[in-house]
Amino acid sequence: MLVLMDHHATEDHCTGVEDAIRALGYQPVRVPGAGRIAICVTGNKDRVSAPSLERLDGVLSVVHVTKPYKLVSREVTESDTTVAVGDAVFGGPEPVIIAGPCSVETEARTLAIARAVKAAGATVFRAGAYKPRTNPYSFQGLGAEGLHTLHAVREETGLPVVTEVLDAESADLVEETCDIMQVGARNMQNYTLLRRLGRARKPVLLKRGLCATVDEWLQAAEYLLAEGNEDVILCERGVRTYNQHARNTLDLNVIPLIRRLSHLPVIVDPSHGVGQRERVRPMARAALACGAQGLIIEAHTDPNTAYSDGSQTVTVETLEGVVRDQEILASLEVL
Repeated sequence: MLVLMDHHATEDHCTGVEDAIRALGYQPVRVPGAGRIAICVTGNKDRVSAPSLERLDGVLSVVHVTKPYKLVSREVTESDTTVAVGDAVFGGPEPVIIAGPCSVETEARTLAIARAVKAAGATVFRAGAYKPRTNPYSFQGLGAEGLHTLHAVREETGLPVVTEVLDAESADLVEETCDIMQVGARNMQNYTLLRRLGRARKPVLLKRGLCATVDEWLQAAEYLLAEGNEDVILCERGVRTYNQHARNTLDLNVIPLIRRLSHLPVIVDPSHGVGQRERVRPMARAALACGAQGLIIEAHTDPNTAYSDGSQTVTVETLEGVVRDQEILASLEVL
């Protein structure tokens, strides 16, 4: 339920509505808007009776929200949310290009890659300090040492950095070091972690789960907003299906759907979506053409020697091509 306040509603009126919502056993979340303030009722499983709220001073009307997710819905917030990180604005007029290796490598190699992807046109650097791997014997990341390297990247290049958070225990270190905290596909429904990141002071990039529906994905985002973090970026990275020709099935038809259902910015990860570097650039073009507001791409100066995911990591030259594709699509007014 959404309680719309009158244009002339005072702070006391808003506080009165919030107190009334708490008295009903629910939690109020204030949603400031360009024209008026709205107060969202959260924590209810069933329809909330409206009359007791409609009669309160300062209330214009009460609207029932039909989706199981509220704060991420356009029923609550009609205008697009933008998330500014350095020079990058997710949900802004131009798509954001995030690029870098799958894993943080040696400091010298990582810095060299960061310089190269920045020169190619990327405005955010990605690399995993902690790596959740299917095989327990695969490279698991450099941990705190990797975070130190990411700090060096930001200091030298000026690029904001994004890295994955594996658990609540490592969240403090990542929050101190990085500019965007990533929730990987395997952790999309790790609700303890989502609640912790919902209280973080940094933006969160939320990847879609391996087999998650749209509703499950958006309800995971709801956990973050319900805890107070409004700077959430959604990321489609492919889902697991019956196919054998790609690592995942990149579900691009979900992009225009998400943009209709939610006000949050949504980007695409074509690297994990296909798993083969030869197909990353074509799928990046397709993602931008269907409305993605950014890309996160695994790129390296020497992909064949990458510590992890080398087969889906593109060269810096390919990344330059992706940036040119973006500019061409923008000139055609496709974006």
